[in-house]
Amino acid sequence: MSYGVAARLEHLFEVVRNSKAGEPYTNGEVARMTLGDLSEEEVERIRTGAVSDPTVGQVAALASVFGVEPSYLLDRGELSLLDEELVQALRDEDVRDITRECWRLSGGERRLMLGIVRQFRDQKAAPSG
Repeated sequence: MSYGVAARLEHLFEVVRNSKAGEPYTNGEVARMTLGDLSEEEVERIRTGAVSDPTVGQVAALASVFGVEPSYLLDRGELSLLDEELVQALRDEDVRDITRECWRLSGGERRLMLGIVRQFRDQKAAPSG
């Protein structure tokens, strides 16, 4: 199945929550977060598919709001599994850099890195005594 910009944008609206309200963002909130690059109506039209081929600037503005790469919105392949925690994590520059570097490693090396990260997590969670 092919997923266009509207489906991918709708997915982001579903998984990315307003951190203050704990609710999904509205079209108006997203438009305001683009700092004038998009109006509320334009967000709605892209979201519903009425605009099936948004401009590069519109795609970049939406991607910036949701903390994803513009290519995520443009990929016509299968919809990737983004959840709220992953989207929030990918907003951090260090997490993005670590992800990019790990992607270049072999499968075995990535599993080794995952083991190291989990050791850090477990040490942090362990009661200090």
